[in-house]
Amino acid sequence: MGDNILEIKNLSKNFKDFSLNNLNLIIPRGVIMGLIGENGAGKSTTINCILNEIGKSTGEIYIFGKDHIVAETKIKDKIGVVFDENHFPDIFTPKEVGKCMSGIFSNWEWSTYNNYLKQFELPENKNIKDFSKGMKVKLAFSVALSHRAEFLILDEATSGLDPIIRDDILDILIDFVQNENHSVLVSSHITSDLEKIADYITFLHKGKIVFSYLKDDLIDNYGIISCGASTFDIFDQAEIVAYRKEDYQYKILVKDRKSIAQKYSNAIIEPATIEEIMLFYVKGELQ
Repeated sequence: MGDNILEIKNLSKNFKDFSLNNLNLIIPRGVIMGLIGENGAGKSTTINCILNEIGKSTGEIYIFGKDHIVAETKIKDKIGVVFDENHFPDIFTPKEVGKCMSGIFSNWEWSTYNNYLKQFELPENKNIKDFSKGMKVKLAFSVALSHRAEFLILDEATSGLDPIIRDDILDILIDFVQNENHSVLVSSHITSDLEKIADYITFLHKGKIVFSYLKDDLIDNYGIISCGASTFDIFDQAEIVAYRKEDYQYKILVKDRKSIAQKYSNAIIEPATIEEIMLFYVKGELQ
């Protein structure tokens, strides 16, 4: 287990109207894992189970090779977490947040924290209640990155940020995993961000993992074919992942666009973005 920062085995969580179903996931050290899926797919539930914020129904979760409940205190000392909601008391200032965190984390680094406050232009003596959403997220990142965390977990953390700040954060995340011991799990609706930075993409749909692939394999291999009904009718069904019928044509998602391009020379084939792949699985007709 030494090389994996996170191992999830047969994780299930049952609610009245939703279940996480038998999830298996591994995140090695030194990588960024992007977690995608529509609202209600189970991304936040998975993250809350990892952090033991909600109890799992069945399964095992190991972080840094240790059981996430047995060694919870030690594990959380080395995890940085950023959610899309602010979890700091509104009456605190960044300086007071730092004081509080320095008592919680054994490796708290004031110099790192103050550098991030400067970099993000956050006034250290202003109350958090007067911060914009973007400022609150930047404060959360400042905390997450200032106690020598080895694992960052981000749940829709960049969704409220403008493109400039988002880009700064993405650079920080890439920088963070340059240390081969560090990893990031980032759940995001902004799939273009994940295309920039993720090493792996895990796609969650209705509480199940549809796939967990190297991002480059997704980008290099998946494709979308646009063709008329006559080509669609002769198409090998085994090669279709999902399809959507539009007014005058079919759009087909395939896993191996290069070999298929040679086979159906009269069909137009384009690379598929992560967002398009997700939409086909969620809204298309699956084979």
